[in-house]
Amino acid sequence: MKKNWLQRNKTSYKVKIAEVAKVIEEMAPLGLQEEWDNSGLQVGEPENEATGVLLCLDVTEAILDEAIAKGFNLIITHHPLIFKGLKSITGKSHIERIVMKAIKNGIAIYSAHTNMDSAWGGVSHLIAKKIGLLDVSVLSPQTDLQSGLGVVGDLPCEEDALHFLSRVKEIFKVGAIRYGGDINRAIRRVAICGGAGVEFVNDAIASGADVFVTGDVKYHDFQGVIDRILIVDIGHYESEYYTKEIFSEIITKKIPNFAVQYAELEKNPINYL
Repeated sequence: MKKNWLQRNKTSYKVKIAEVAKVIEEMAPLGLQEEWDNSGLQVGEPENEATGVLLCLDVTEAILDEAIAKGFNLIITHHPLIFKGLKSITGKSHIERIVMKAIKNGIAIYSAHTNMDSAWGGVSHLIAKKIGLLDVSVLSPQTDLQSGLGVVGDLPCEEDALHFLSRVKEIFKVGAIRYGGDINRAIRRVAICGGAGVEFVNDAIASGADVFVTGDVKYHDFQGVIDRILIVDIGHYESEYYTKEIFSEIITKKIPNFAVQYAELEKNPINYL
């Protein structure tokens, strides 16, 4: 019989699913999430022992099968599996099938979404770090100024806009960048919002940013601001691609000798030709 990952890599360290959730929430409390969001434990029993955690942006049926094959009973995602209440669970949708199969196989699913977006050191902060921004602050702060959506910061020195876009494209493995505005401008101050953040473009303009990097920008969103800022759409998936690194760092620092892996079957649902 072929052994799964846990059988080949035994560890004596024991931790409950609730303890893993707790270390995530110490950085990104559930109170930071937007009112429409649904972060937290979505499937599973918090007092069960966690055998290992698989990290992903979205849980899919393939990733659930991967967790089962590896013997991991906890999946941590950025995007929640369940946003709205399920009126029935019959397997007619991929969400229902995942819920049914997860319960049947004892797999817990936990999500940290807009609470991780708003946390200091969260998604947009990681993007800023990857780009190399200095003096980073929150773009649209909440009451304490240390939490909120998006960030703004400065490059160490000015960059040609095309060079900046090419560098961002490479860093975030973007199939195609969409942009609008003056491509001949110099870039020094950069505003960022991971995911679909175009609603914060006016905050980016007010911050004095030369460019605003986000995802899911619509045609009229471009049209309304291109005379005031260079707006760049790198894709929703691409802008949040590295969120798994945040989860991994939190868990491995707080819970040593515990199995943490990125899902090998994670992939962008959107393709480029």
